[in-house]
Amino acid sequence: MKLITFDDIKTVNISPLDCYDWASDMILHKKESCLPPKTHMTIGDSSFCNVMPCIIPYGEGSIGGIKIVTRYPNRIPALDSKILVFNAESGEFLALMDGNWITAMRTGAVAVHSIAHLAKCDFHTIGIIGLGNVARACLIVLATKYSDRCFDIKLLNYKDQAGLFVDRFKDYPNIRFHCVDSIKDCIQGSDVVISCATYFEHDIAENEWFDEGVLVVPVHTRGFMNCDLFFDKVFADDTAHVDHFKYFSQFKYYAEVFDVVTGKALGRSNNKERILAYNIGISIHDIGYAVHIFEIFKNQPELFDKLSDIDLREPMDKFWV
Repeated sequence: MKLITFDDIKTVNISPLDCYDWASDMILHKKESCLPPKTHMTIGDSSFCNVMPCIIPYGEGSIGGIKIVTRYPNRIPALDSKILVFNAESGEFLALMDGNWITAMRTGAVAVHSIAHLAKCDFHTIGIIGLGNVARACLIVLATKYSDRCFDIKLLNYKDQAGLFVDRFKDYPNIRFHCVDSIKDCIQGSDVVISCATYFEHDIAENEWFDEGVLVVPVHTRGFMNCDLFFDKVFADDTAHVDHFKYFSQFKYYAEVFDVVTGKALGRSNNKERILAYNIGISIHDIGYAVHIFEIFKNQPELFDKLSDIDLREPMDKFWV
């Protein structure tokens, strides 16, 4: 079994378009996967551990994996994840790898997938709330996928993050930034609103701030519960992740994104519909990325041989205790 670290993953320079394609592929094959509900365990007042297992189709066989996410506010980083990957046909454990790069990039790519399928056709003005790694990943993938389109990006000022965000994308010719000081200015006039803020105690916007035709992608779900009641359509990556929402039974129209991309449900019908896309995050995305990354290393012996081996010294014969 190989150990694949964060630095190992960074060295192979995975392209944003690969990130999009990997996410798109797993969404398309969701129903062919075994996807049990994730287990959420609260530890004390503000720490948690999520365990996210799945088995996905891959090539002629299948791959299993488990992602473990923990959050400890006093730890640096507070949020951390690890992924274990195994061959579901043979039971061979393949790799233990860092999950932090994967989490950021797959979350951003899945958000772009929702934008590609659910935003109005001529979208170009995007408001972004929360300017951490997920927002960066989202814009990296979006700007690359739509390299022939110019975007006006409105950033909600928060501490010094807007300046750092602008500097990160200074070499992208198809992005123009506008920094705003209020949530209203960030939302109103935007074709797409992406919220990557990790926590809001209450809803953050008035109903009238959302223009006709807007797509709202609240990556961490918080802050937009009022939209559940008056938006024309609501979509999610997995029903089990949203069917407990307070207003789930009052959605005007609901479907999984999988059903949209496979033609089993209606996506956007016109440029006036207000649409909400809840991408809660499911383990098939993470494990799909992980196995692609493992294959990248496996197909380059000079890189694969440099990876550390994990030898757990398992017994080779049946044993008795």
